[in-house]
Amino acid sequence: MDRIGRIAVVGSNMVDLVTYTDRMPAPGETLEAPSFEMGNGGKGANQAVAAAKLGAKLVMVSKVGSDIFGENTIRNLQGFGIDTRHVSVAQGMSSGVALIFVEPSGENAILIVKGANAALSPADVDAAEELLRGADLILMQLEVPLETVYHTVARAAEWGVRTILNPAPAARDLDVGQLASLGFLVPNETELAQLSGLPTGSDPEIEAAAQALIARGIGAVIVTLGARGVRLVTSEGMVAVPAVAVEAVDTTGAGDAFIGGFAHFLTASGDTLAALHQAARYAAHSVTGRGTQKSYATVAEFAEFCRVLDDR
Repeated sequence: MDRIGRIAVVGSNMVDLVTYTDRMPAPGETLEAPSFEMGNGGKGANQAVAAAKLGAKLVMVSKVGSDIFGENTIRNLQGFGIDTRHVSVAQGMSSGVALIFVEPSGENAILIVKGANAALSPADVDAAEELLRGADLILMQLEVPLETVYHTVARAAEWGVRTILNPAPAARDLDVGQLASLGFLVPNETELAQLSGLPTGSDPEIEAAAQALIARGIGAVIVTLGARGVRLVTSEGMVAVPAVAVEAVDTTGAGDAFIGGFAHFLTASGDTLAALHQAARYAAHSVTGRGTQKSYATVAEFAEFCRVLDDR
């Protein structure tokens, strides 16, 4: 029987301002768009909510702004049962905002303003030590300062807690040498090329680039390739996990659904490959609905989705 995992997210939260458009405007062009929605997002919060909706126990270490969005963000996290005692207010700063534009195909373009996320510090991580060291897994992204990510990786190694880093959005100054004790690195193809300095146009090149990072101390590399699926690379070799074919409505937040799902399934079962297959299904379900967190399946919704897939 699967266990209930204890997952900590040291990362970002955002307010999503989503515009659904018939096409992207050209520079200098003004278009009328069919619809607009506002919701809660941010890579850290999205991944936390995905894992929480699947039944994991979550704690969040994050910063919100001292504006109208801050209290709403905290209430939103609490609504999913996420422990927010270490989600604090950065006085005088705005909350993080993501401006998202979605085309009819489901493809999207996103601008982010980090806001209060830029104030999350190593001291905030240390203040949450009691909860973090009791976690099965600590999950991070790059919408917060790099020094905070490095500090979290180092402290987690001291505590013997497994770690996952999603190196997004891409940061050219990310120091791989500071990630030597990381359990899992989860980049996309572009991020892998940037971090390794190697080409990633084919599976052999992806494996070689990932192995170069593993040689520097990272435990395993999980490369997300969209419709081409996922590649799990360890020191023993590479395994392909196929994508799940569905009709996409909105791909916003699908990567976060995958990573949050993977974190849950990994802590629940301890089986990395099985967790990746389940996470691929969870991400596929998320693109069949609009939005980010609201498109993530609950346990019951995901079970029904898997039943339909298995009956195909």
